[in-house]
Amino acid sequence: MGQLVSDVTDVLNYKNAKKEAETERQKIIADMAADEKEKTNLVKKTLATQRAKYGASGMSGRGMTEGAVLKRLKSEVEEPYETKRKVNSEKLKKIKVSKPNLLQSVLDKFEDLID
Repeated sequence: MGQLVSDVTDVLNYKNAKKEAETERQKIIADMAADEKEKTNLVKKTLATQRAKYGASGMSGRGMTEGAVLKRLKSEVEEPYETKRKVNSEKLKKIKVSKPNLLQSVLDKFEDLID
């Protein structure tokens, strides 16, 4: 009877751990999406500010390549977000739930009875 209770408890604990792990995964993914959106908005804001500065000083954007300016701005803004993305990716990899092996549990108990 004790083995049955133990097995049922293992299964219930596994289900709870699995739900918690999925919730944690979803939270990390939502944080990553929010970071990406924030990064994109920051790049757009920085680019608009730079264009306004150049326009106010009388410079036109014709001599500059927008791609080069955007690439530089993106690389400047992206660095802290890239670090956060790597940390979150590592967290996602570490979230694991081990499934209880009921057969192995029964065999172990059986061996204890035989010895």
